[in-house]
Amino acid sequence: MKSEVVKLLKKVGVKVTENNLETPPDSKLGDLSLPCFLLSKSIKKNPSVISKELEQKISIPKGSIIKEVKSAGPYLNFFFDENKTAEITLKNIMGSKNRYGDKKKLGRTVVIEFPAPNTNKPLHLGHLRNMALGESVSRILETQGYDVVRVNLNNDRGVHICQSVLAYKKWGKGRKPTKKSDHFVGDFYVMFSKKVRDNPKLKEEVQDMLRKWEARDPETMRLWKKMREWAIEGFSKTYERFGIRHEKTYHESEIYEKGREIVLKGLEKGIFQKDKSGNVVVDLGKLGKKVLLREDGTSVYVTQDLYLAKLRYDDYKYDKSIYVVANEQDYHFKVLFTVLRMLGFKFAEGCHHLSYGMIYLPEGRMKSREGTIVDADELMDKLTAMAKKEVESRHKLSKSKVVELSEKINLAALKYFLLKYSAHKNFTFNPKESLSFDGETGPYLQYSAVRAKRILEKSEKSPKFSRIEKGMEYQLIKKFMYLEDVLSKAAENLTPHSLANYAMELAQMFSEFYTKCQVIGSGYEASRLAIVKSYYIVISKCLYLLGIDVPEMM
Repeated sequence: MKSEVVKLLKKVGVKVTENNLETPPDSKLGDLSLPCFLLSKSIKKNPSVISKELEQKISIPKGSIIKEVKSAGPYLNFFFDENKTAEITLKNIMGSKNRYGDKKKLGRTVVIEFPAPNTNKPLHLGHLRNMALGESVSRILETQGYDVVRVNLNNDRGVHICQSVLAYKKWGKGRKPTKKSDHFVGDFYVMFSKKVRDNPKLKEEVQDMLRKWEARDPETMRLWKKMREWAIEGFSKTYERFGIRHEKTYHESEIYEKGREIVLKGLEKGIFQKDKSGNVVVDLGKLGKKVLLREDGTSVYVTQDLYLAKLRYDDYKYDKSIYVVANEQDYHFKVLFTVLRMLGFKFAEGCHHLSYGMIYLPEGRMKSREGTIVDADELMDKLTAMAKKEVESRHKLSKSKVVELSEKINLAALKYFLLKYSAHKNFTFNPKESLSFDGETGPYLQYSAVRAKRILEKSEKSPKFSRIEKGMEYQLIKKFMYLEDVLSKAAENLTPHSLANYAMELAQMFSEFYTKCQVIGSGYEASRLAIVKSYYIVISKCLYLLGIDVPEMM
């Protein structure tokens, strides 16, 4: 539609792009609109005058899908032939199938890091938000022609890691995991937090263990490797269950010292300076001064990230590198990207921090040391159990089918709830609300997709569009067309919530359509089946991009 308008305007000497066109707030005002404010500067006339003159100049060619052009104040509105537009759109969707809305390969690479956990405790609800965002953004970027490389970083060194290792050394008695292995490791982290309250000297023991680790003490390294393997093994099972994967995983323990050389070169060039204490520092203006190397030569966290950014560029020659990390690290990434630019690394321009807000429980903020963290595995188990009750009340299925369906509903509930909010927003997670089959939830979207599939299965006719009978049919078809714009903007702004909102609006429109427009047995069955099939393709695509599976039944 936009392409046709641009071509028509070009014939009368007006050069605009598809991005200049808008969708009128009311369909009675047309399908597309050109705000003539954009032309007033170059043409040097009042926008309303420009609009009226263009209306008189434009001649619609025979056979065009544009049927009328009307001036309305400063806007030039375009009305399309509903039947022609619908036929072209539905043929396009049914022909493209799951590629509908996709763009051609760009030959550009995006590296996206998520969820980058610490290896001292299991993943929690905050990590699930991180993973939902990271995977959805990855899939959306792929539709826009990017080659996406999913990477992870295991934060596997430091005092917090040593707390788990020390607790296992003192009280683990050489036991092997008796539960999911990352939970087993996490138990010793919690144990340390409790024991240190009664015995503050444990803090000194942890620091001593950290020094031994840095000196590569054989016994310390043996225990550390064992517990790290247990943690990573447990993470892998959670990743698989949640439906994410990584092309490569980096480990902090292997890179934490390697940023030192980069900083020393910056010192030689005069980019950094030494302070009175002998620390290497950088003056970041409004961001303040930041220590990059301590006086004893040891690095700080941002120093290792300098090296990691360069290492990833050497590995993948990325055009863009996205870090999915909570907003608690906003300052860290401002410092990192500024220092990378100061060092002259061109890839720094492509570095971006996808910052996201906190998740609260109805009773307040999650705190790991106070035992109010919502464990990722336990939450998914709880949601699956809740979904299972709903499934068993509706269907008589084998145990394996009940589990399979309940798991799909659980993940849909969880992922949609995590993605429907703007990443920057804080919100309160309500498990019961997320599982509702009514309202703005993942299960509602699944139900809508399954409903469309059942209609297609029940009909004996093949989908074939001929004509529109009701206005709501055209409005629904127009909504299908918006997918391309939604994906383009979601990729540009890294905002999967805009896709989640579009999917919900689309499902609600489809619900109204099949309530008021009989499909099977009507005089318009084949045409309406084409609409239903196109809806199923579009909603399934949306769900895939949100990381949600379409089940066989609901």
